[in-house]
Amino acid sequence: MAEQLIISISGMRGIVGENLTASVAAEYGCAFGTFLKETSAGENEKLSVCLGRDSRPSGEMLKSAVTEGLCKVGVGVIDLGLVTTPGAGIMVRELGCSGGVVVTASHNPAQYNGIKLLLGNGIAPPGDATEQIKQYFFGKRFTLADSANCGQVTSNNQTDATHIAKVLAIVDKEAISARKFTVVLDSVNGAGGRVTKKLLAKLGCVVSAVNDEPTGLFAHAPEPTAENLTGLCEVVKNKGAEIGFGQDPDADRLAIVDEAGTYIGEEYTLALAAKYIFSKWHGHLGRVFTGWKPVPQAATNLSTSRMLDDIAEKAGGQVVRTAVGEANVAAAMLEHNCIIGGEGSGGVIDLRVSPIRDSLVGIALVLQLMAETGKTISRLVSEIGGYYMSKDKFAAEQAEAQRILKSAKKRFADAKLDTTDGCRFDFDDGWLHLRVSNTEPVMRIIVEAKDRGTAQKYIDAVLNIRKEIPG
Repeated sequence: MAEQLIISISGMRGIVGENLTASVAAEYGCAFGTFLKETSAGENEKLSVCLGRDSRPSGEMLKSAVTEGLCKVGVGVIDLGLVTTPGAGIMVRELGCSGGVVVTASHNPAQYNGIKLLLGNGIAPPGDATEQIKQYFFGKRFTLADSANCGQVTSNNQTDATHIAKVLAIVDKEAISARKFTVVLDSVNGAGGRVTKKLLAKLGCVVSAVNDEPTGLFAHAPEPTAENLTGLCEVVKNKGAEIGFGQDPDADRLAIVDEAGTYIGEEYTLALAAKYIFSKWHGHLGRVFTGWKPVPQAATNLSTSRMLDDIAEKAGGQVVRTAVGEANVAAAMLEHNCIIGGEGSGGVIDLRVSPIRDSLVGIALVLQLMAETGKTISRLVSEIGGYYMSKDKFAAEQAEAQRILKSAKKRFADAKLDTTDGCRFDFDDGWLHLRVSNTEPVMRIIVEAKDRGTAQKYIDAVLNIRKEIPG
């Protein structure tokens, strides 16, 4: 059975040539442009949108189609070319655009592509706005412009330079450069290689780059997980590098490999960045964030490790939890004046750069932590400690997923339950999160506990629930 096109808070995702075509992309552009026009303060204002793409071969075709859709409803397009998602988010605000579009399927497999939408604040539309755009799209409720008022297309090639400048502004460039870190970078032939190599050069690093050509022909499965980064681990070990960085195709997620060539996991990306940021709260950050709440706060989603809570607690801080989705975390950061945020999938958000997950921010903050402490990445990881965490997914249509959630509520009736996003069950010895993916027709299961045996107990319980429920 063919997959359905997915439209969620993460944008549109589909399989190119099957359910995601040029005509679909053009109509989605029309829908987004119509939404921007109808929600714009100035009725006669000429609106513009930044538009970039990652390196997938279908990206140029879909970018042209979205451009057509936007121009048809009278919205101008600033073509950023091949850029990272965080880079595009930065340029939306830098150029004063009404919104942004990134043609990307992020970490999804090669057959997918997608269209990520951003509002003028650089954040993806919240749930109510997403629903409104969906209604315009499915109802074909477009306000087409006449010949004189069609949108115009211009181009801008300043994304890399602007992005790098903003990242360098939040760290001590000289302190990092003095260490001359040896780094291996795996950009999976996505959009991140070009700009990240430039940043690392500015930070004085000696870089060995692999899979850094933006061909979109992924050298391995694109999600930066342990099983997909064995090659990066080998290169780090063979070259005796101090650290390895693995990006996903649009460079909003970052995984880290230590100096022994050991994959330490995406969860540690946010934890390490937070360790540095919280350590500075009583120093310069407390002064930079004048007027912010006296208790430093971080924001993350329900699927992220408790390591962040441990780090915040040691600094006298707190963690705000949200539904999964970058827009949800970013909104919470703005609401609660958070000094750091992100997701355990390797996404780090620092509002001083942009309210969007950014692998370059993660890289810079981790290198800063290493430079200031003089410690290896494995030593820093051991100081944070950790838990056993298992992340898995399985195919599940909406009806089946809802039956699984209903059964899980009965099975874990004694647990503390949070239904903000699927079901998160908190136990005395760990937690379990069951949710439907925003980007794939799958259900995700995330379990964290002090040890593997305890985690396996909850995994087995979910497996039994699945066996009891007809597909």
